[in-house]
Amino acid sequence: MNDHPGASHECTRKAAPNVSSGDAARDLGEQRAALHRYVTRLVAPDLHQAEDIVQETLLRAWQHADQLDWSERPIRQWLFRIARNLVVDAWRKDRSVPIGIAADLFPERADRGDLAETVADRHLLVHGLRQLPARHREILVHVHLLGRGGDDTAAALGIPGGTVKSRTHHALRAMRVVLGEAA
Repeated sequence: MNDHPGASHECTRKAAPNVSSGDAARDLGEQRAALHRYVTRLVAPDLHQAEDIVQETLLRAWQHADQLDWSERPIRQWLFRIARNLVVDAWRKDRSVPIGIAADLFPERADRGDLAETVADRHLLVHGLRQLPARHREILVHVHLLGRGGDDTAAALGIPGGTVKSRTHHALRAMRVVLGEAA
């Protein structure tokens, strides 16, 4: 736990009044294996993340050693609670939030005279898009409904420009097949 030269002085200064630095280190060392098993089950199969969380948990215990009651209460429960909180924080941080398509992103549309025709076209379009794989649907929305160019679409989706061209081509072919079946 002491990776840099000034760490031993800092850790000694932070030791709890009711426990020596050596006792605190020993107690934390004894809990490490159980803590690692617990965290590994929570974040499986990411063993690197499990190790990071265990290290962060032990570091926090060491930093707050002077505030913990080492003699009266088992440290394991505190460690497990901190580890669980760190896992939840990691889940929240890594959770991908789907980005919706807001109406204000669509280019201004020309006013169409026949509302019934617009509804029918929209119904046919939505039906066709639902039949496509997500990556094709996404490309068609960005390129044709949002009016984005290939470079803008590539940047928005985080894919190469050539992939945008290829997916657009295949998505349009698939949409033609789907709309041909629907007609």
